[in-house]
Amino acid sequence: MKTFTKEERLCSRKSLDLLFKNGSSFLLYPFRLSYLFVPGKSDFPAQVVINVSKKRFKRAHDRNLIKRRTREVYRLHKSEDLYPLLNFPDQTLLLSIQFIGKEHGEYAFFEKKLTGAFKKLILTIGANGTD
Repeated sequence: MKTFTKEERLCSRKSLDLLFKNGSSFLLYPFRLSYLFVPGKSDFPAQVVINVSKKRFKRAHDRNLIKRRTREVYRLHKSEDLYPLLNFPDQTLLLSIQFIGKEHGEYAFFEKKLTGAFKKLILTIGANGTD
């Protein structure tokens, strides 16, 4: 289950608009996570999009490095930290991971912060329910 396929990526403009207009979000520096549950059955319990601001990182290779590291942490930790706790068979989680930090760190930094963000997401979902 340590893959990141096309079906797991959030590409639909309609879904993206819905996520950013109606979704909830929280900040755990250097990431801002926006999430929204939508009705519908999917092969994967979550669809994710990863954003890095062009305003903060002018050079494409810096943005790509951050996105690669974020994708890798997501790919390796989703099956242990995120998926087992999403027990909603008729709903899909739309998730946006935005990097808002000022400088990119090492892989271990990304791993520590993003796994912490997953834990906070699960706590937030558990406290608020799926609505």
